[in-house]
Amino acid sequence: MKKTLLSLCLSLSLIAGAQAAPQDASAAPKISAQTLRSLAWTPLVPPVTQDVTLGSTATKINQGEIQGAAAAFSLPADRGSLEIVLTSMVTGKTVYAPNVLVLDEQMRPAAFYPASYFPYQKPGLVSSDRLEGTLKLTPALGQKQIYLLVYTTQKNLQSTTQMVNPAKAYAAGVGNAVPDIPDPVATHTPTGKISLKVTAEQKAGNVMIGQLLPSSEPAPAAAVIGSTAGTEAAPPAKPAAPMLDESDNYFNEAIKKAVKAGDVDKALKLLNEAERLGSTTARQTFINSVKH
Repeated sequence: MKKTLLSLCLSLSLIAGAQAAPQDASAAPKISAQTLRSLAWTPLVPPVTQDVTLGSTATKINQGEIQGAAAAFSLPADRGSLEIVLTSMVTGKTVYAPNVLVLDEQMRPAAFYPASYFPYQKPGLVSSDRLEGTLKLTPALGQKQIYLLVYTTQKNLQSTTQMVNPAKAYAAGVGNAVPDIPDPVATHTPTGKISLKVTAEQKAGNVMIGQLLPSSEPAPAAAVIGSTAGTEAAPPAKPAAPMLDESDNYFNEAIKKAVKAGDVDKALKLLNEAERLGSTTARQTFINSVKH
């Protein structure tokens, strides 16, 4: 299995607005495992909209390039693909420039969205000045949760955001002549207000989070956040009897067709069902289909 499958960009679909592409996770500032495990991860179960004030009492990370308030969230990895709209609101003439690091269940960096991925959006009839971007993620099978860390950096704090004067935005919106007046500039700050809208969808996301291991490789133990005292591990599931060749061929062909059609979420569900019924070839079929 090629290394690219460990954190795989399946298909970079066009998202409304001029957004930069997500970068390889190796480009993100380094954060120690101890720091990650010490954070209070807020669970988000879709569909949900979460407003967060990153103020003086918020979690702070001051490590290397990362400076200021941060927000940490855990997301379910067993609900199909996830669409996350992250908005950072302009308050007065200040705004928090967000970066997002996505981690798999083992808390390994899997995808990185720098501040440039969240461009300025001018105000509309029901929206204000803001920085905004959309993440589409597909958690790999076998995980229970993935993690999303929002933070800003020293470089972000040294830059600003050029906004559009509200009078110009209004004039353009109603079809009037746009006045020749200066546009305001928002200073980037280590605090601010963000909002996350999380939904689960049937179509495949564009970035796979976590490892897709061949069935012959044992899955690594999951990282546990918080206390597990008083809990017992569930007994391992009894393996299914080998699948009949006809059924195996049916699932393999269905997986190939789903991947070819770009519906990776459907392919993953077919893979999961095939292995539950005893298939020993479905996983390799999926991997080969994605690589080609």
